[in-house]
Amino acid sequence: MRGRYRLSGLCSPLPVLILVQISSSSTMWSRRQRRLRPLSCGVEELRCRRREREAALRKARREQQLVSKRLLRDEDPEKAEGYVAVILGEAEIQQFLRLAQRGTEEKEREKALVSLRRGLQHPETQQAFIRLEGSIRTLVGLLTSNQALLQLEAARCLHELSHSEQSTVAEACLPATSYLLTYLSGHSSDFIELCLYTLGNLIVESEAVRRQLLPQGIVPALAACIQSPHLTVLEALGYALSQLLQAKEAPEKIIPSVLGSPLPQHMLQLLQPGPKLNLGVAVEFAWCLHYIICSQVNNALLITHGALSTLGLLLLDLAGAVQRTEDAGLELLACPVLRCLSNLLTEAAVEAVGEQMQLRDERVVAALFILLQFFLQKQPSLLPEGLWLLNNLTANSPSFCTSLLSLDLIEPLLQLLSVSNVVSVLVLTVVCNIAEKGPAYCQRLWPGPLLPSLLDTLAFSDTEVVGQSLELLQLLFLYQPGAVQAFLQQSGLQALQRHEEVAQLQDRVRALQQTAQHG
Repeated sequence: MRGRYRLSGLCSPLPVLILVQISSSSTMWSRRQRRLRPLSCGVEELRCRRREREAALRKARREQQLVSKRLLRDEDPEKAEGYVAVILGEAEIQQFLRLAQRGTEEKEREKALVSLRRGLQHPETQQAFIRLEGSIRTLVGLLTSNQALLQLEAARCLHELSHSEQSTVAEACLPATSYLLTYLSGHSSDFIELCLYTLGNLIVESEAVRRQLLPQGIVPALAACIQSPHLTVLEALGYALSQLLQAKEAPEKIIPSVLGSPLPQHMLQLLQPGPKLNLGVAVEFAWCLHYIICSQVNNALLITHGALSTLGLLLLDLAGAVQRTEDAGLELLACPVLRCLSNLLTEAAVEAVGEQMQLRDERVVAALFILLQFFLQKQPSLLPEGLWLLNNLTANSPSFCTSLLSLDLIEPLLQLLSVSNVVSVLVLTVVCNIAEKGPAYCQRLWPGPLLPSLLDTLAFSDTEVVGQSLELLQLLFLYQPGAVQAFLQQSGLQALQRHEEVAQLQDRVRALQQTAQHG
C-alpha cells in the first residue's frame, strides 16, 4: 500500500519532528467492521480495500508548513566585546541615518550604520524605524552607494529588519528587493550570501514581497547563483529557494518556473554522493527537492533528470556514513532524502522510464535498516520516515519483499513495534505488503516471531494498531490455512476478547478453519 507524504519539513537545519495525523479512529474502525463481515472476502477485495485505505491515509497525512528565518551576524568579537544593543527612538534613528548619509568621514558614517544595525536587533527599534518617514529610502540610498563598507552595513541593517516577526516590517523593505536581486550577480561571496539570507527571510514573511520578486526575476537570479564555487553562497541559495518553494502559491506561480530553469539539474548534482558532497548544502537542496516533489507539478521531469537514482545512491552513502561516524547532523539530510524517495516511488513515471529497477537491490533494503537502527538510537522521531519509504518500496514489489525475507529482517522490523503506535501501524503495514504477495511469502512469515508479536499488538489500546493487526491476520488466514489452527491454539482468542470485532473475527476464523479442513 503506497502512500504519499505531503509533509513540509523544517527548512532550517534543526532536528525534524514528524507530525503524523491518522484518520479518526472511529471512522477507520467502522470501516474495518464492514470489512470483516463477508466470509467470502477474496484477495482482490482485500486489495481494493487496501487501496481505499491508502487514499484515506494520503488525505490524512498533512502537516502545517514549518518555516524559519536565518540571522547572519558576523560581529567582530573585539568590536562587540562589552557592547549591549540598546533600543533606539525615532530621534536617535534619524540622527544615525543623517550621520551615515552626510558624515564627513567614511569611518564616522560606517560607525553610525553599525550603531543603527545593533539597535535594529530590537523589535521596538524596527517598528520605530519603519514609522519614520524616508528611513527605508535613506537606507536604500546607502545600499546603492559606491562605497563598499557602507553598502555592507546598509545590507546588514536590512538583514536585521528582514528577521522581524512582523509582516509590516518585511513589506517596508520592498523598495530594496530589486537591488538585493541585482547584487546576487556581484563578486563578493560574503555580500551575495547576506543578500540571499535577507531575501529568504523576506520571502517567507509576506506574499506582497513574493509578488514583487517574481516579476523582478528572482528565479533566474537564483538559478545564476547555483553555479557559484562558494559553499556559503550555495547554502544560502538553498535556504532562499526553500523559502520560496514553500509559498502557498508556489505550485501555480513559482515551481513551474523553477522546473523550467537549470536549478533542478544543478540541485541533483549537488546531491550526488562523493567527496565533494557538503552536508549543509545538501540538506538545503534536499528540502528544496522535497517541496517540488510534494507539489506534483512535474515529477516526471525530475525522474527523467535522474532524481530517483541520485537519491537512491545518496541513501546508500548515508547508511555508510552513519556506520563510520558519530557526527551529528546526518539525520538532517536523511529526513528529506527519505521523503523525496517515498513520494517519487508513487509516481507512475517511475515505471515508465524504468528507473525503479535501479533501486531493486538488497543494498537499498540493508541501507534502510541501518538508518532505522541509527534513528532508533539517535532520533526515534524519524523512524516513521524510513518506514514509510519501506512501505512504498514493498507495496508493489515482490523483489523488495523477498529481500526483507532473505536478509532475515522481519524480526528486527517487529522489534520496532514497541516504539510508538504510529511506528507500529507502519511496521504492520509493511508486513501486510509482504503477506499480500501470496502463499509463498506467508509461509516464510509464519509463525516465526510474527505470532507472538501479533498477540501483543492485538492487546494494544490503539484501535489503528489493532485494526492493522486484524488485517494482517486476515491475509495470513487466506494464504496460510495452518495459521488459523496455530493462532487459535496459541491465543485462545483471549487477546481479541477486549475488542468489539471479536464476534466477527471468530466467525471468520472458524469459516477459514472449516475451509482448510475440507480443502
